[in-house]
Amino acid sequence: MSPRTVLTPYLDLFAVPGTRAFSLTGLVARVPMATVGLGSVLLVEGETGSYALAGAVAGTLSLSFAVGSPQWARAMDRVGQSRVLRGTALLYLVFGLAFVTVVLADAPHWTWFALAALSGVSGANVGSVVRSRWAHALPDAGQRQTAFAFESVADEVVFVMAPPLVTFLAALIAPPVGFLTGLLLGVAGALALSRLEETAPPVTPRVAGEPRTRVRVLTPGLIGIAVTYLAVGTVFGAMDVVVVGFAEAEGHGVAAGVALSAYAGGSLVAGLVYGIARVPGTLVGRFVGTALLFAVAAQSLHLVGSLPALVALAFLAGLTIAPVLVAGMSLVEARVPRAGLTEGLTWTSTGLTVGVTAGSALAGTAVDAWGAESAFAVPALGAAVAGLFAVAAWLVLRRTDVRTEVAAGVTP
Repeated sequence: MSPRTVLTPYLDLFAVPGTRAFSLTGLVARVPMATVGLGSVLLVEGETGSYALAGAVAGTLSLSFAVGSPQWARAMDRVGQSRVLRGTALLYLVFGLAFVTVVLADAPHWTWFALAALSGVSGANVGSVVRSRWAHALPDAGQRQTAFAFESVADEVVFVMAPPLVTFLAALIAPPVGFLTGLLLGVAGALALSRLEETAPPVTPRVAGEPRTRVRVLTPGLIGIAVTYLAVGTVFGAMDVVVVGFAEAEGHGVAAGVALSAYAGGSLVAGLVYGIARVPGTLVGRFVGTALLFAVAAQSLHLVGSLPALVALAFLAGLTIAPVLVAGMSLVEARVPRAGLTEGLTWTSTGLTVGVTAGSALAGTAVDAWGAESAFAVPALGAAVAGLFAVAAWLVLRRTDVRTEVAAGVTP
């Protein structure tokens, strides 16, 4: 089979007018997703020498993003994506620059947390914005799975390229440079995406004199998926902190970016394959199965004892990331009303972000208390919990109406 034949499903996606533009600008706009956590850890640890404080600040950024992004998503569904994207990009720029300033000025630590919170809460979830545009552009369920897989691959491209960039800039120039690079790229990408109004999902017009009705998005099934994603997120947040600590303990701090890129690289490979595979079973079954595989694979992190082993095991564990993320997003897309799709997709990402918060804080404390090598127990445990939560979500999801899956072309 030729490479072109393998890539045909992806090439077909970009034959749809407008998809290249919003996917490319969305790729740039989501750079902070891969740089905020690591960049803030390198910045704060470089200024204070404390991984616990660095993890707490990074966690504050992530937690406040988790609080703010669903509200911005709801506003997008009501008034349109472009207006909201422009406002959040400018807020993010102002508060992000202020955060770096107070850290470098050695201002009281409460100002670090306050501005980290304001920076995070001003961020919109660009991944959900782009995925909702794909859902609007593609009528076929199989194509939407491929598009969601491509976006997971795009996420991993960012995670492959951005961590080494941030690490090298922080190590070779100055700690703030990595954080600022991600900040400026994200703002530029969001502003560019906001100009592509023709590909945004339409807003349901409001009839004059009638009260605005709110679409019910946060159902028990969606909560179950979001909670599972929360546990998955603890793995991501913990890996940022523990990998940096382990690499520095081994005397090769720059290698942290290489190891994190290997983790994301495994997910990139798996995402490309999953996007064109036609996996049998229901959407719920795929979600639970991929979550359990993710849980098992992460236990290999207990074996890390050297940097080469870390890179190899991170790549293998990373192979299970994209499938569970794509399966969850596809499940949400099939069950959430179109009028609330951006919000629905954002809630799952919010679960991830809250998990990143918990993972960063727990891992920072574990590195300081146990040492970095033993602290790999934190992401391994987080992955095991994700598997358990997925099974619990299945108990809820299997009782819900499956007509949405049938309509989406999935055999129950």
